[in-house]
Amino acid sequence: MNRGPQGKLVRQTTASEDFEAFIPFALPPEPPVEIDLDLLEKANRAVGRLDALTLLLPDSSLFLYFYIRKEAVLSSQIEGTQSSLSDLLLHEYDKAPGVPIHDVQEVSQYVAALNHGLERLRGGFPLSLRLIREIHEILLSKGRGSTRTPGEFRRSQNWIGGTRPSNALFVPPPPEEVMRCMGDLEKFLHDQPVRTPLLLKAALTHVQFETIHPFLDGNGRLGRLLITFLLCVEGALSEPLLYVSLYFKENRDTYYHLLQRVRVEGDWEAWVTFFLEGVIETSEQAVRTAQRITHLFVNDRIRIEKMGQAAGNVARIHTYLQRNPVLEIPRAAAEIGISQPTVTSALKRLGEIGVVKEITGKARERIYVYKDYLDILGEGTQPL
Repeated sequence: MNRGPQGKLVRQTTASEDFEAFIPFALPPEPPVEIDLDLLEKANRAVGRLDALTLLLPDSSLFLYFYIRKEAVLSSQIEGTQSSLSDLLLHEYDKAPGVPIHDVQEVSQYVAALNHGLERLRGGFPLSLRLIREIHEILLSKGRGSTRTPGEFRRSQNWIGGTRPSNALFVPPPPEEVMRCMGDLEKFLHDQPVRTPLLLKAALTHVQFETIHPFLDGNGRLGRLLITFLLCVEGALSEPLLYVSLYFKENRDTYYHLLQRVRVEGDWEAWVTFFLEGVIETSEQAVRTAQRITHLFVNDRIRIEKMGQAAGNVARIHTYLQRNPVLEIPRAAAEIGISQPTVTSALKRLGEIGVVKEITGKARERIYVYKDYLDILGEGTQPL
């Protein structure tokens, strides 16, 4: 539906140029969004199956631990970082990643920001402007964005595309309008007594946040985090398992085009359809990934059990690898409580059946990875 522009343009003047900034109308849209009810119901069922995954997995915390990190990598890649999942795991393992340290720091801070937000929400803190600022402060506390006023709404004009506001693709609201716009968005997040269907609310909120662009940096990453936070705080997900960044990454041009189409034409329906299709695809993909990982663990354990007397120690290393798919012998020995020669022998047996692979090529300080496991986890995380 073409509602026309979903905001007003205001002329701004600086010392060097004039330009127009866009101030969005408050949500919800008028007239109301016409939802494809069949598509909405399919998306709700997909989210329900995803939420049930936590009951089916033998160790849902393990899947969640790595899935959060995969999302961190993907969301950061949309913003231009080159860090892979392996780079992040090496960084967390105090080993040098294969990309500039600023890239992997940004991804690592995404994980920290997500965990902080979830902890606050589970403690009863509302999804509010204060929490959004807290999350942003952690998100930008290290890396290239650390000088871009972490945790503070912007006090200067920003823009998207181009080299300056006058030739930008899109210019968000002037800084003096940011607090009012964000206040309106906060009211929509707590839309009582009128209730917006949850997935529709998430879709509308994401566009509005990206349109306001309230921070000098990190808006894309935080805007995608808000989708997950909203689904968790509203009870649709007991764990943060829904992440649409891979879908947005694979459909990057369409994603940006539809955001702008909402602003200029008011075509919320096209955006909501795209968003719901992404929710369905992402949910189904997460379920398939969990099933493949479970299948891999079971099959590898069956092969280990055929090793006779050596099976006991090899199985202990295999269990350790499920939580630490990047392994260094001294640390593994200390954490498991067995000798380094025993770990080395078990890794040799696991290498013979193709479970682990040594990645340094060195005689000392060798690092092993659970290759098939990382391959499954890392699908789609190759840098753009």
